[in-house]
Amino acid sequence: MTAEKPWSEACERNREPILAVLREAFAAARDALEIGSGTGQHAVYFARHLPHAVWHASDRPEHHAGIQAWIDEAVALHALANVRAPVALDVRDTQWPVTAVDAVFSANTLHIMDWESVQALFRGVARVLNAGGVLVVYGPFNYGGQFTSESNARFDASLRARGVGSGLRDFEAVNALALDIGLELMRDVAMPANNRTLVWRRVSGAGTIAKHAHPTRKS
Repeated sequence: MTAEKPWSEACERNREPILAVLREAFAAARDALEIGSGTGQHAVYFARHLPHAVWHASDRPEHHAGIQAWIDEAVALHALANVRAPVALDVRDTQWPVTAVDAVFSANTLHIMDWESVQALFRGVARVLNAGGVLVVYGPFNYGGQFTSESNARFDASLRARGVGSGLRDFEAVNALALDIGLELMRDVAMPANNRTLVWRRVSGAGTIAKHAHPTRKS
């Protein structure tokens, strides 16, 4: 029996602006790993519109049935062949189920994780991203320690009230993590609803340009 498909209105709203960035950023990618596939809507949409890349969906096991429901529908309706069944991925694990990719994508995850998990995510990316590979992250960020909108400030307050280490991240802190694993910022794209899409490319080995990084902050 096919599971009921979960639904995110935000995924429907942001998929086109994100795809516009991915078309360029992932143009040469053969394998793309999505960290935190959530409902599965992004996985099937991006795989369908980026047919040159195999899309590897991942998330916690409790989300797999919903992701697979979207994949099953896309296969039936569009004969989609370049998206793989979801795999269980915990960013804190020292070994990930997908071990070598040309591209990594993650949307609306860094502010949900605690800071230690954000750091673990970048360490994991360092292990799996091929030379010349690209990391793309979508979500809300602070700049210079300041919120970019009142709505982001309210969102941050609601996240921190949960008491699990969630909260909007400072761009400078996240970019420092990227620099530490040999990633260079290529684009910082303004998106609807006060979000950003950050694009990094792997230009060197881990730590080789860490001296240029800003001091890492948790928030």
